[in-house]
Amino acid sequence: MRTNPVKARIAAGGYAYGTMLFEFFTPGIAQICKAAGAEFMLYDLEHSAVDYEALREQFSYCRGLGLVPMCRVPATQYDYISRALDAGSMGIMVPMVETEEQARFIVQSTRYPPIGRRGAAFGFAHDDFEGGNVKDKIKAANERTMVIALIETPKGIENVDKIAAVDGIDVCWVGHFDLTNFMGIPAEFDHPRFEQAITDVGEACRRHGKTAGFMSTDDNWTRRMLGKGVRLFACGLDIILLQKALRDGIASTKALVREQKRVDAKASRAAGAARAKSKTATKTKAKSRR
Repeated sequence: MRTNPVKARIAAGGYAYGTMLFEFFTPGIAQICKAAGAEFMLYDLEHSAVDYEALREQFSYCRGLGLVPMCRVPATQYDYISRALDAGSMGIMVPMVETEEQARFIVQSTRYPPIGRRGAAFGFAHDDFEGGNVKDKIKAANERTMVIALIETPKGIENVDKIAAVDGIDVCWVGHFDLTNFMGIPAEFDHPRFEQAITDVGEACRRHGKTAGFMSTDDNWTRRMLGKGVRLFACGLDIILLQKALRDGIASTKALVREQKRVDAKASRAAGAARAKSKTATKTKAKSRR
């Protein structure tokens, strides 16, 4: 079975970079992101309309690219988690994690017995439809599966130390929009309460040897979250990345069009002046002949 180099790197204190996918579930998107330097793809099932069949196709596109496929499931339910894993996900992000008990249930849903409750299905997509020793597969699957707890409510912040302490939780990920919404300060990312909340997440991860995660959309966010100890970065999401590139491209093109119009206008004025000067010279010459 394939391993999960992203999980291994962050466990060793390193950094990993990827992106989130909400909209563009196309055959080439994995290769496109890989060519841009992505190390993991985090596919969304909470806010997108994608189904598990499309998700399995996306996971298959990651094979052979060295890309680690992961997904955010819609809720803390065993069947959401197990189906994503059996489809080939190497990591699971679960939203609205608020308690130690919830975190333990999530971990158990990702692990085979006796340490968990994941149902057995071997020779399927997650193990590349290959044969092999089942005990070895169980060990490999348990070791490679990354578990990401999305901390995005005041209760989650209150219990983040206990959540981070759960064996099997690899990452505590800050869900900044939902967190500010539930705190009653929607999108007030400079609010002192939000600042304290993200500090709490980073400190809990440090205490328990876990990794903080975040989706960063610009350099300011990245700089800020590096200071909080974040080492797992989703560098934007597909919709925002496309819009930004297109917006910047259109703005740049419009600026060049305006510049060209100024150049053309200047050239036109110069040409007009030259024609006027030529006419004046011709008239002067004609008068002198008379």
